Amino acid sequence: MSLAGSDANPTPGEPSPTSIRILHAVDSVSTWAGKAAAWLIVVLTVVVCAEVFKRYALNAPTAWIYDANNMMYGTLFMMCGAYTLCQDGHVRGDFLYGSMKPRTQAALDLVLYIAFFLPGIGALTWAGWGYYLDSARIHEHTFNATPLPVYPFKFIIPLAGAIIMLQGLAEIYRCVVCLRTGQWTPRLKDAEEMDVVAEQLAGSTYVDDAAREDAIARAHAIDEAARQRGSTARTET
Repeated sequence: MSLAGSDANPTPGEPSPTSIRILHAVDSVSTWAGKAAAWLIVVLTVVVCAEVFKRYALNAPTAWIYDANNMMYGTLFMMCGAYTLCQDGHVRGDFLYGSMKPRTQAALDLVLYIAFFLPGIGALTWAGWGYYLDSARIHEHTFNATPLPVYPFKFIIPLAGAIIMLQGLAEIYRCVVCLRTGQWTPRLKDAEEMDVVAEQLAGSTYVDDAAREDAIARAHAIDEAARQRGSTARTET
């Protein structure tokens, strides 16, 4: 039985299948959390539109809508942090980073994760758990005519912190693998804005094939320039 490409005899200079499976498993958790929270965008849209109609058309504003909007938006913001990290989508001031070799990138990332990420997210998760326990102990509610419970919302703080911490540990492991192999492990891909652009252009009857391909190529070029981390920088050794 051939073991080529397996964990027993991986291809030199390539991440092992086990490493990829571990990282993709954590990426899947972060992706699921982000996509589940993303449905709050739909809820927020419906709630805001309904409130605008009630307030200006019926002259019957809702007392609790402001607090509810803040809670839903805060939940969306917190729960999508791990998803953004697993997709390498956080803003990075990488004037030099994009031109570095993968091992140099991994070494820099590893130092920053250990020095800043772990203490910061650890403190967020620890303090958030304390805030939640204090809020749940007194059954904290908002102060308005129709009070809303606050403690379920505060539970999102340690929950989101724990998921981000899990993804951060996966990113640290990704750095270690890159230092060993000289290559970044592939990320669990998700639909991106460029994919939507390509799909829309593919179904358009108003542009010919040449114009469609040129528009898609330009869109991808702009996206890559914005990221400042092309595939060439990731695979060079």
